Amino acid sequence: MRTISAIWGLALLVSCRPKPAQPLRVAAAADLAHAFTELVPAFTVQVPSDVKLTTGASGLLARQILQGAPFDLFLAANTGYIAQVVKAGACDGATQLQYARGRIVIWVKGEGGEKLSLPSLAEARFRHIAIANPEHAPYGMAAREALERAGVWARVADHLVYGENVQQTFELAQSGNADVAVVGLSLALGAKHGSWAMIDEASYTPIDQSLVVCKHGGNAQGAQRLADFLKAPAGRAILRKYGFLLPGETLSKAP
Repeated sequence: MRTISAIWGLALLVSCRPKPAQPLRVAAAADLAHAFTELVPAFTVQVPSDVKLTTGASGLLARQILQGAPFDLFLAANTGYIAQVVKAGACDGATQLQYARGRIVIWVKGEGGEKLSLPSLAEARFRHIAIANPEHAPYGMAAREALERAGVWARVADHLVYGENVQQTFELAQSGNADVAVVGLSLALGAKHGSWAMIDEASYTPIDQSLVVCKHGGNAQGAQRLADFLKAPAGRAILRKYGFLLPGETLSKAP
């Protein structure tokens, strides 16, 4: 009889324990990789959460969401991909929010990057030039557009190497597998070594970045709280630190 009572007591104790917090699964554009090393700790101090972060090219992340990937929040580097997932019913259009505008730079591992320009990339010393794949990476689209407007795309086309996303593109230059890279300012500012030159924002379509809460995950409430954090002063301060232009701010040529 005591054994049965003990079993029932244990069962009651287990049933009364709070359920583990639902993970917050975030799909974020690769240019946010460095910023999220600070965003996640700052957010979880305010809202204790188990954040599971996946970074990648916005186009590839959108494809995963359309195929049913259980993400709660999607932060894209292109509003077009947000429109795709909303139109398909995979994410809630009512939650869409523009959180930042990205900018691109020319980055080299060593010194002297601040002297570079788009025309200089056609020089013989640059045998391998890394950009993100423009087929699915917004930063690759911007890099291609800037090179075309500068009149050097045809001259550098044979020297281009493509990263799957802008973070991988940056790693190609960091590792020495590319002599130079066109990448996001946010990644350049988050690196310990290297030098870079800003690319005039007028030479490419603005990289307006938006987010949306998605429906295949199990933590829409947590996703909305993270979205709210990104537009609050603490979240905006971190995004600004990594070179993002924020909604309501005036575009500046200085990083």
